[in-house]
Amino acid sequence: MSYLKALTVVIVCCVLLLPLWQSYAKAMQRGDTFTGQSWWGTRRDSAGMAPDAVKFRQTAIVQIYAAPAYGWRGRVAVHPWIIFKKAGETQYSRYEVTRWGDENVIRLNRSIPDGYWYGARPSLLADHRGAAAEAMIPRIEAAIKSYPYPQTYRAWPGPNSNTFIAHIGREVPALKLDMPANAIGKDYRALTRPIGLPPSGKGVQVSLLGVLGFTLGAEEGIEVNVLGINVGVDLTSPALRLPFIGRFGYDDAPKNES
Repeated sequence: MSYLKALTVVIVCCVLLLPLWQSYAKAMQRGDTFTGQSWWGTRRDSAGMAPDAVKFRQTAIVQIYAAPAYGWRGRVAVHPWIIFKKAGETQYSRYEVTRWGDENVIRLNRSIPDGYWYGARPSLLADHRGAAAEAMIPRIEAAIKSYPYPQTYRAWPGPNSNTFIAHIGREVPALKLDMPANAIGKDYRALTRPIGLPPSGKGVQVSLLGVLGFTLGAEEGIEVNVLGINVGVDLTSPALRLPFIGRFGYDDAPKNES
């Protein structure tokens, strides 16, 4: 029994400490610091990832981004947002949830479409263009309006920015959204609705307020959540789903789907 306990301790340490160390190492590579530069002095310009809206005037585009959260939170969690434009439009609409501002936590065009998030370069979670994107946009707009927590924000366990994007993913399965394991808040569900769809919109999720749950999804694979710490296995694009870093394994960066 003592060997089993020791093995359990080793496994837990590997699952928690190694990803945390890797997250810290990545932050140091980006030049992040725990203290120092104030938020208003951080980089917020374009990361050069979104297609030029004028050049692609006649193309509908939907993209979802996520970047490490500001400050120390970036070691453990990400902040996501969605941008889209219909065919014929020359500007993107960017929607996200933040805790600062007025009573409504849903923000429209508070930042540029593909901007650095307070110094952190974003990653692309979804990329759809053309007729498929055009068909999604009305459903995305409806999902934004139906978000059940427009005046509530809690960093942990939610609802927060990840809860918002996860809600859109559930309502629009065509997005094929795969939110990383360190998207804390994506699994938040009200106590009255503990069972439902995962953020990908395909599969099943059981979750108690985002602090204890299980997900089996088309994009997520198998994932267990304990106190907002998610661990799992992605079977479609083989990888471990780990806290703090999101995933370790095959790169599943989305390809342009049009």
